Amino acid sequence: MSGHSKWASIKHKKAVVDSRRGAQFSKLARAIMVAARDGGGDPSANATLENAVRKAKEASMPKDNIERAIAKGTGEGGEAEAIETVLYEGYGPGGVALLVEAITDNRNRTGADVRHAFTKNGGSMGEPGSVAYLFAKKGTIVIDATRYAEDDLMAAVDAGAEDIVADEDVFEVISELADFTAVRQSLESAGVEMQSAELAYRPSVLVPVDEGQAAKLMRLLETLEELDDVEAVHANFDAPAEVLQRVAG
Repeated sequence: MSGHSKWASIKHKKAVVDSRRGAQFSKLARAIMVAARDGGGDPSANATLENAVRKAKEASMPKDNIERAIAKGTGEGGEAEAIETVLYEGYGPGGVALLVEAITDNRNRTGADVRHAFTKNGGSMGEPGSVAYLFAKKGTIVIDATRYAEDDLMAAVDAGAEDIVADEDVFEVISELADFTAVRQSLESAGVEMQSAELAYRPSVLVPVDEGQAAKLMRLLETLEELDDVEAVHANFDAPAEVLQRVAG
């Protein structure tokens, strides 16, 4: 299992009202616009858009904002066309590989911001292709293993999940992108509460990190995630949940 999933689970449990909600809504709107532009404005036929809209609703983004973002993505306006998705690659403390997904209207600005975040926090930017081969994009659903047993998740297998991975106090339900929506809906119908449900890059190789490296790595991840243009950050580290709990404070 990716330590990043355990870290996401811990942050979910510690979640508070986002004081930067305006910036959060801006990120969510851009993700909706790009998904609608690239795959059409019908969430039922566009898994990426469905995922983006669901995340916006979970963040209490107003319905009008969501509909406006979809309209901008599918319309003739130039705003959506000016936005592009960029994938940055690099290394963090302990030699951990990182993929940074950004949605931007200014590649030079975003690239400079990402490079600065890496350099300031003990990491380094890599060339295109330097770490991307270590990741594959999958549907990834994280579930609290202290509340549910693996048998409770069998509906996901029936809906097309390719694997259920158990590690410490969480399960990860893994699926191909095309099956993600059906798998998530099957768990919802079974009454299973999900800590997170994402279309995320999963690592094929994990790098163990000690507590000191983990603390530095978390600072890098959080700095990257706070950048206005960054949509998501993925990393191939692994660390025990108790270490990540201590790092999270």
